[in-house]
Amino acid sequence: MNKAVFITGGQSGTGFGIADFFARQGWNVIVSGQNGVEAKAAARRLAETYGIISTGYELDLRNEQQMIDIFNDIDNSDLFVETLVLNAADMALEADPSKGIDLWTLSTETFQRVLNTNVIGNFNLVRQAALRMRDKHRGAIVFISSNSVYRANPNREAYIASKGGINAMMRSLAVDLGPFGIRCNAILPGTIKTERWVSMGKKQISNGELTPIGDISDFEDIAGAAWYLGTDLSKNVTGAELTVDGGMSAQVYPSILPELKKLRDQVEEQRKGAKSSWQT
Repeated sequence: MNKAVFITGGQSGTGFGIADFFARQGWNVIVSGQNGVEAKAAARRLAETYGIISTGYELDLRNEQQMIDIFNDIDNSDLFVETLVLNAADMALEADPSKGIDLWTLSTETFQRVLNTNVIGNFNLVRQAALRMRDKHRGAIVFISSNSVYRANPNREAYIASKGGINAMMRSLAVDLGPFGIRCNAILPGTIKTERWVSMGKKQISNGELTPIGDISDFEDIAGAAWYLGTDLSKNVTGAELTVDGGMSAQVYPSILPELKKLRDQVEEQRKGAKSSWQT
């Protein structure tokens, strides 16, 4: 059987960046997305560009039967999913990504939906992949988690809880699947230069000014990490977290903070002066 990588949410953004990286190295690529038309188009583009086998599937991570059907179809295509990259996620951002959903309006239904997608959905997909990897005594599972499990963003309870669950599940899977030759690891990105991030414009909260390295991640940064953890370059690495966030998580506070505080104090003094002048 021909080896392949399966990337969820691989039709665009970070997921497509990972798919493209593997395809460039000659791997066959399977991508899934909520929109089957877009997933198939992305697969077709990869196949035409790199001369590999590439297939796209529509996948709702809350639909276990759909996962079973997809893997049965992959079996019939003579492909073996040697690496599974779990990139797709319900971010629960609602209408304004810069705000998230505050605790007081976050519904139980939304919280449950995010957990069902990001934790239970990924678990079910891992199990389908691991059933095949177990027979080959070989495989790599890579979760795309988030550095926010250690440095929380405001108004992101559902998303961060789900990513924390993913990290814990990854370690448990590493222990249980290791005897079958299957490795499980997680990438913890910070802010990524997605279309959504770019479209936020001045509403961007996190950018390169806040990181020690002076930049946030692009798709290639995350793809390179996925390549490392998804191939034999990391053949003795399992149960590990690889943070890719420009050093954001390493610092107590960003170096720009003292300057911002100084600017705030200057503005406050100007306001006091203006108020005093007005009163007299």
